[in-house]
Amino acid sequence: MSDFILGLDVGTTSVKAVLLETGCRAVAASQALPTVSDLPDHSGIKAKEQDTGRIIDTLNRCIGLLPGDKLQRVRCVGLTGQMHGILLWRPESGCDWSNRDFFTAKHTSQLITWQDGRCSSDFLSSLPKPDSHLSVSTGFGSATIFWYMKNKPEFLEDFTVAGTIQDYVVSMLCGLDGCVMTPQNAASWGFFNTSSNQWNENILKGAGFPLHLLPQCVPSGSLAGRTRSQWHGIPAGTPVGAALGDFQCSVYSCMSARTDAVLNISTSAQLTFAMPADFNPPDSPQPVSSISYFPYFDSMYLAVAASLNGGNVLATFVEMLTSWMRELGAELSDSCLYEKLIHCALNQQTSDLRVSPTILGERHNPLCLGHVTNISTSNLSLGHVIRALCRGVLDNITSMMPVGCLQQAGVSRIVGSGSALARNEVLRQEVEKAFPLQVVYGQNADSAVGVAMVLCDRL
Repeated sequence: MSDFILGLDVGTTSVKAVLLETGCRAVAASQALPTVSDLPDHSGIKAKEQDTGRIIDTLNRCIGLLPGDKLQRVRCVGLTGQMHGILLWRPESGCDWSNRDFFTAKHTSQLITWQDGRCSSDFLSSLPKPDSHLSVSTGFGSATIFWYMKNKPEFLEDFTVAGTIQDYVVSMLCGLDGCVMTPQNAASWGFFNTSSNQWNENILKGAGFPLHLLPQCVPSGSLAGRTRSQWHGIPAGTPVGAALGDFQCSVYSCMSARTDAVLNISTSAQLTFAMPADFNPPDSPQPVSSISYFPYFDSMYLAVAASLNGGNVLATFVEMLTSWMRELGAELSDSCLYEKLIHCALNQQTSDLRVSPTILGERHNPLCLGHVTNISTSNLSLGHVIRALCRGVLDNITSMMPVGCLQQAGVSRIVGSGSALARNEVLRQEVEKAFPLQVVYGQNADSAVGVAMVLCDRL
């Protein structure tokens, strides 16, 4: 009889749970539910917070939909989820197990997500310089704590432990007195040196930072503890992995060879490949570089071009047309309009129209917004515009990580993934034009599957 790994992804908008069969590494069952946990911002500080209780309730409901007989044969539980954000709690009262088969959040803060905008550029520039190759941005856990130190120091006094939302779930499942965190999530918080795998304690101490809130760092892929109670039929004492980053897990789920690069185009877009085992990142942040280096597994790094502009650009264009049509007295759903636009573009194989789609800017160049050039009377059809827009998404990501960079790194294949690529044939055509390499699809990046695969490979 087969055993299973339970992989859980506590994402920004939804929770996903998968049961991975240990022998054949096939997904035996999966469920996903939206969390509907966003809280309104009445503060005027560009806060982005989510209701912790709703997230945990959704997690419990999601697991409850999985086959009970298979949950009883879970050998290990793996957690991943949204990076950068922060949740604070007191271990002794951080959850309630009185319902026995599941826990509910209790005496925790709300989740302050990676999308939080309360830390202005001026505020971030006032922080000490980190001893790290990664810059600190608004929405990062360390930056949020600094903000509370300055603006609401009494808020921090109510809590003794902090971590990401996935770290919190691990702590509650295992009944830990503190929080353990892998370098993948620690790096996403800021003020963490991935070469030494240590927090910048001296720098933070000098700035008056509450060091007791820093989690204990453990290797990525290691265990954090064992379940303290039975959980939805999963036996008490089941090993639980230390939580991992959702980006790293999504890459792990579909990068089958060191010579693969993964191109994911969903809401945003990412292009990444694994660096050589002996690679060391820069000594200091490179804020104007379009390529970042994220800690992966076994002391390795991923080179990442993470664009803010992907499928969201196409969605914005569709929303714009829908709004225009509504103003003109015509009605057509977004999904129907999207399909019609793709059909128009499929009939227009090329276009000399040029669209730079960076309407959201980029982290390394936030002031570089979108523009359209080479406009003529012959290229104003919807087919021309959509074809040029799709090519622009690819032109942008390849400008951040040029094809020559991939070839120099020994990349021989592009693994295409993401909802936008799966839905948009025009986008796939432009991918194949942009890369003079083999392009394969069908290995969709999935963080929940990835975290289960990590633990399956390490059992």
